[in-house]
Amino acid sequence: MLSTITGSPAAPSGPVLEPRPPRSLDDDANRRASQRIGEALQLLARTLNPQRRVVRAGDTIYQSGEAFSHLYVLNSGICKLMSLSADGREQVVGLKFRGDWLGFSGIAKGRYVCDAVVMDVGEVWAIRYDALLAACGRHPELMGLVHEAMSGEILRDRDSMMSVCTLPADARVADFLRDWANNLACRGLRTDQISLCMTRAEIGNYLGMTLETVSRALSRLAKQALICFPEKGRRDIGIPDVGRLEAYVQRCLTPVGHTLQ
Repeated sequence: MLSTITGSPAAPSGPVLEPRPPRSLDDDANRRASQRIGEALQLLARTLNPQRRVVRAGDTIYQSGEAFSHLYVLNSGICKLMSLSADGREQVVGLKFRGDWLGFSGIAKGRYVCDAVVMDVGEVWAIRYDALLAACGRHPELMGLVHEAMSGEILRDRDSMMSVCTLPADARVADFLRDWANNLACRGLRTDQISLCMTRAEIGNYLGMTLETVSRALSRLAKQALICFPEKGRRDIGIPDVGRLEAYVQRCLTPVGHTLQ
């Protein structure tokens, strides 16, 4: 658990998350998104001087039930949020990437409501909540950044619920891969080959599916050439064209008798 946060330089987020050159018109939007994330991190560093720590896979940033005092921001790396279900099983309830905030749910009751677990090498910034409130009074642009982050979290939670409730199994897995790739693209990272940092069981846990269903869905997506499996490991997934994956998901959302415009 991260009981003490000490200063340290930024760490790389893993060998497979490599910058890739722009290849399509969509990359203009991705470059703007990546620039905006960078500018947001610069604003936080300039106005709050957050405490920093290099983290590695398996590290816990905070735990469920722990007294709330800090919000956290990922400067690099990927993190998963874990909660306990009613029957005591662990449930993956969220994924966080560079520039994402962690800990908002702790504000309401004064305690964190889930565990935040690191999935690969990265760097996390710790920001005292009282210091953040004080800084927002002096820097209106900082308040706007916090509101935007909160709104983004609400939208992601809604989209995740809509995917689970409305998509069939294959499309749900495809949507998960599309979302992961888009998160990387918005951070200036490659999307043609990604490392999920998650087992098939964890993916199924997150999507409300069994491990076997996830495996079968991945195999069917591969047969349609929407994804592929590089030789070095089946946890690494190749996505030849994110646009085709997006189109596949949209077709599954289209009601019978209707066509996409």
